[in-house]
Amino acid sequence: MEFKTTLNFKKEDFSISYQDPILLIGSCFIEHIGKKLSSLKFSTCVNPTGVVYNPISIQKTIEILLNNRRFTKQDLFFHGGLWNSFSHHSRFSDKDQSICLEKINSEIETSVSFFKTCKFLFLTFGTAFVYELESGEVVSNCHKLPAKTFTKRMLSVDEIYENYKNLIQKIQTLNPEIKIVFTVSPIRHLADGFHQNQLSKSTLLLAIDRICQNSTNTYYFPSYELVLDDLRDYRFYAQDMAHPNELAVAYVWEYFSECYFDKTTKEMIKKVESIIRDLNHKPFNPDSDEYRKFQEQLQRKIDELGFKF
Repeated sequence: MEFKTTLNFKKEDFSISYQDPILLIGSCFIEHIGKKLSSLKFSTCVNPTGVVYNPISIQKTIEILLNNRRFTKQDLFFHGGLWNSFSHHSRFSDKDQSICLEKINSEIETSVSFFKTCKFLFLTFGTAFVYELESGEVVSNCHKLPAKTFTKRMLSVDEIYENYKNLIQKIQTLNPEIKIVFTVSPIRHLADGFHQNQLSKSTLLLAIDRICQNSTNTYYFPSYELVLDDLRDYRFYAQDMAHPNELAVAYVWEYFSECYFDKTTKEMIKKVESIIRDLNHKPFNPDSDEYRKFQEQLQRKIDELGFKF
């Protein structure tokens, strides 16, 4: 007797290998997957403007890379003792304006080069709600400014679709071979309200479905359904009861692996994981001959793979 509803497995007709650069942009859920890929020595670039949650801010991040935009002091504002950018996460903020700009533009320069050659682009939408300035600009981060600074509204399915229809054409002009994988974050935005969160997630799902139906080389990965419909239990949530815990992330990763990795890549992952375990090994006697031999064997394994650990 089954006591859970299991998501039917769907393997894509393509695979991700260690030779494929992967760009990941979106909510903090994409950070989990990006961190896992990076730890396993895949070639990744994760959130070049920091964590972004809504489709318009994700679009803005991509357009920054497409246009190779450079930020100047006119793009920054001073608040809370720091220089900030409405297009960037607070990890780029700094009390020194020049350092803030250096962090922003250095990340853009690296990411632009990566974008031109990447094989996969993963986009995770977190919410359909956006915060707009009086000018109509959608901000990626409010930087703790007073609520009255912004107007909050929910994007429509049509608005998201039209924006991404044009955006995908630009991306594919720059990089015709790129595959774009959309996901919806399973993290519930309960501060918006339970019903409003459901409306928001439904809007994102409908928009992505329309995008994938009408654009080539676009796909959907069901991270949202895996957590909300397959696991469907508070055992798999962190203490805030909104964010998936490590066990849930591991479950999604397992599905991700089956969906996108072939046998060769899985074998390589096992070798990388073995090396990571060996590197974390704490010897009883670091000066022993046994540990010296262990280190020599470990170095041979690392040299054989050719990755930096």
